[in-house]
Order: sequence, then C-alpha cells, then structure tokens
Amino acid sequence: MELSITAGCDTAWNRNGMAKSPVRAAGVPHPYWPRDLSIPGYVANDRSMHEILSFLFSVSGLFMLSTWVLTGRKWARDGRGQEFGVARRLAICWFAVCGFIHGVVEGWFSLYYDVIPSDQSFLSQLWKEYSRGDSRYVIADNFTVCMETVTAWFWGPLSLWTVFAFLANKPCRFVLQLMVSLGQLYGAVLYFYTEHRDGYSHSQMGHPLYFWFYFVFMNVLWIIIPLVLILDAWRHLQQAQTHTDLAQKEKTN
Repeated sequence: MELSITAGCDTAWNRNGMAKSPVRAAGVPHPYWPRDLSIPGYVANDRSMHEILSFLFSVSGLFMLSTWVLTGRKWARDGRGQEFGVARRLAICWFAVCGFIHGVVEGWFSLYYDVIPSDQSFLSQLWKEYSRGDSRYVIADNFTVCMETVTAWFWGPLSLWTVFAFLANKPCRFVLQLMVSLGQLYGAVLYFYTEHRDGYSHSQMGHPLYFWFYFVFMNVLWIIIPLVLILDAWRHLQQAQTHTDLAQKEKTN
C-alpha cells in the first residue's frame, strides 16, 4: 500500500515517507502503516520513545538482576543439591522477565486494547510506540487481542510459577518450563505467520528501528529462547522417565 490519506494534510506518501501528490484529506493523522489506516480517536504520545524504552528495559533489567541474585544465594540449589549453573540461572531470569512482560505489559493490552489509541496512560503510550512496528495493536486486531490475552493470563502467571518452582526445587519445574516455552513458541510462530500472510503491511518494511528491532528482534526472542528451553526440558523429562522405568523394572524383577 503506497497511498496514505491523513486529516489536515492533503498529501499522499510513498513507502519511504516521501510526498507524492495532493489528495483529499480524511481520517486522523498517525504514524502507522498502512498509511491509510483508520484509527478513530487516536491521540499522539506526549512521552518520547527514549523515555518509553528506558522504562521497559530498565524494569526488565531489574527483574533479571533481582532473579540473578536470588539464584546465587546459598539456599538456591538444583535437584542434585548443587548451585545453579550460569545457563540455569539465565533461564530462571528469563522466566522472571517473561512474568513481568506477559503479566504487566501484555496484561495491560488485554484489558485496555479498545481505548489505547486515545489513552495517555504510560503503558498505553508504550503500546502506541510499539505499534509503529506492528499497527495491529493500535487497531485491536482480533488475533493480537486473543493471543495477548492468552499470553497475559496464562503464560504470565505460569512464568512466575516456573521461577518459584526452580528456586524451591519443585518436581514440576521442567514440566512448567516445557508448557510455558511451548505456549510462547506457538504464539510467536502464529504472530509472524499471520503478518507474513498479510504481506507485512502493518509496519514500515525494512525500517531499522520499527521493523527490524520492534517487530523482528523483540519477537524472535520468543522463538529462539523457548526452542532452547523446550529441548532442555525434553532432555530432563526424558532422563526422569528413563530413571523411573528402570526403577520399575528393577522392582518387578
């Protein structure tokens, strides 16, 4: 889609944001793709991109740092009674960050998706900023609403439960790791695949920040890391089942 029609500015824009030719104005001016997208009641953010991203990454970093400290305490031990290794500590930190992002950030979207375009609350402005990489969020696309609601109310709490399960050395810890990671992977695959079928029309294709960082990088993490954690959980659960089978065999003999 090359044509954008915005109110108060009788100008058409091409894919690179360059003016082309005068057209009749209609709708509300906005920075999203496709440029002729209708967003009734849209109000531009009054907070800067740097302020919004600083909040997101600083709070995520605080969750990660706090969890890293917890996993290094003397009482934190794995199933063999040994200290957690670096990889395991990072995995637990990942679930802590997921608990924050799924439960708080995505939880906000699941509750207030219908008013985000006009709302100036901080988290609403965060979503309006992110929507520059995927405008499906600012128009409350059915898929994003359903996916984010499931993510917020299932994978958010379960992520925090996974953190607790590992710190408390609960038998269900790898089952939880498998469940959450599989759910995250499934959601991320659908997220990319549905946009692929739409021709990547909801972002400025190739833009270094909005497309490659917001849309691609910030979401591909939920494909790569869950894949690694699924394989890790698979290995541990397979070992546990093998041990159980051997014990049962010895018992019957």
